[in-house]
Amino acid sequence: MSFTLSLRAPLAAAFIAAFALPASAEILIHDAYARSATPVAKTGAAFFEVMNTGEADQLIGVSSDIAPRVELHTHKDMGNGIMKMMHVEEGFAIPADGMYQLKRGGDHVMMMGLDKGLANGETVSIVLHFENAGDVAVEIPVDNDRTPEDEADRSSMDHETPEVSQ
Repeated sequence: MSFTLSLRAPLAAAFIAAFALPASAEILIHDAYARSATPVAKTGAAFFEVMNTGEADQLIGVSSDIAPRVELHTHKDMGNGIMKMMHVEEGFAIPADGMYQLKRGGDHVMMMGLDKGLANGETVSIVLHFENAGDVAVEIPVDNDRTPEDEADRSSMDHETPEVSQ
């Protein structure tokens, strides 16, 4: 009888563990870069592609030691040629087996309260918080010289993936 009980406990634990695991989401970050408008700017932004090779997920937040406030942002057209940047509290939906792009003039990571501007060649460390995939750490190179035209040219090329860890 004790043999049967000792066998049931591990099987029950394995069964529970198998169904307690979250849905699989494989997140990769491509073509990341950060920039600030000037060498003394108190704000900076980061842009990148989120590739999801698993089930649908939600990018729900971001954090970093680079600034006191780091948020997911978007631009909203207020009319009359006025654009307003605003925090997106619910984050961004990342489709299953799909891609979501954070880019200039659209959704992005906003860093506010920088002690110093972001200099070319530096690296910014951020952590992306996903609903299913959990935390993904990313090392993002600073490229203040990159233009929106450069982004269009790069969209058709293969890119190296910056260091990513889950």
